[in-house]
Amino acid sequence: MPETEDPLPPLRDVIRDHDLRASKVLGQNFILDLNLTRRIARTAGQSGSSPLNKIIEIGPGPGGLTRGLLMEGAEHVTVIEADERFRPALEDISKAYPDKLSVVMGDALKINPNEILEGGYKIVANLPYNIATPLLIKWLSQSPIRWDSLTLMFQKEVAQRICAQPGDDAYGRLAVLSNWLADTTIEFDVSADVFVPPPKVTSAIVTLVPREQPLAEADLSILEKVTAAAFGQRRKMLRASLKQITPETESILLACNIDPTRRAETLTIEEFCALSRALKEYL
Repeated sequence: MPETEDPLPPLRDVIRDHDLRASKVLGQNFILDLNLTRRIARTAGQSGSSPLNKIIEIGPGPGGLTRGLLMEGAEHVTVIEADERFRPALEDISKAYPDKLSVVMGDALKINPNEILEGGYKIVANLPYNIATPLLIKWLSQSPIRWDSLTLMFQKEVAQRICAQPGDDAYGRLAVLSNWLADTTIEFDVSADVFVPPPKVTSAIVTLVPREQPLAEADLSILEKVTAAAFGQRRKMLRASLKQITPETESILLACNIDPTRRAETLTIEEFCALSRALKEYL
């Protein structure tokens, strides 16, 4: 059952007492509203096939989301934090919630979650915006995928790019890769004024739940290269944008039943997968 009360001081006091300031270099913005962090935690608990059992959180900072997860009854949270300044505040949370929090100091881009936890787990994070997309690609590239769900905060523009469908203005490489492997949903927007310091953009919570099987057969590295070429010159027809891969582009498109005059944003994920299979020998 969720905890009814949090035994720790208000986050503003924690930040003041430990002299913690958000680092622009590290892309840090703190959420102080525990009602919001609990809402994010509940969203994570409702996604995927498992409750809030084993959680990995990236970039906890002073621990606002960490506390929200624990207040909502998470069985165990493992946080990965690159900034040593936050260790004392996180240790305070660990003392307040005995045996429920593990702290891993390090760079999340260099840490494989599969090597930290056995079995399945959820990833929940208010991601530093400067590493959010590389982290998502890293988790999507897992083989096998062991996360049960991702509940992540992004800039709203990036959230739209993740969840976009063919024909949408935001549809691009990130949407193809994400929706090929997972069901994606924008859960709700998060106003800039809930952060300290407030960013200049609106944010959004996105959930990704892995598919039992990818939408179609394809090699991830090939699909990445094909979508990068296609969307890198998205105003051009495919017969032109894909010529950087091979001059045989037009005949290959026709063999895949794709009109060479179409543009990248009109292709379905299944069509991109077919192209990836056909172009494999050229990459």
